[in-house]
Amino acid sequence: KKKKTTPDIEKMARENAVVIFSQSTCCLCHAVKRLFSGMGVSPMVHELDEHPKGKQLYRALMRLVMTTTAAAATGSAAAAVPVVFIGGNLVGGIDAVLASHINGTLTPLLKQAGAIWL
Repeated sequence: KKKKTTPDIEKMARENAVVIFSQSTCCLCHAVKRLFSGMGVSPMVHELDEHPKGKQLYRALMRLVMTTTAAAATGSAAAAVPVVFIGGNLVGGIDAVLASHINGTLTPLLKQAGAIWL
């Protein structure tokens, strides 16, 4: 059963141009959703605390994030959610999203994924 969750994440990450794995009570999740909303992006949001497989998805996301992002390189476990995918690819958490927004790489990424057209 454990091997099934990761493909679920990959499939869920491709459901929309922008996919956010979130917790409904998380202020960082709210901030990242507001950022995308303000940019005219309508992300698919999966609230893990309201999802029937939320705990399994959460564990699989943490494994994925810790093996593929800067958090793994620094040993930092940063905030667990939000986890953002753009165009089916893992971007990371709010730190990675804000860094790419500030350095100007977020908008081209969103255009390439078809999330925005401007």
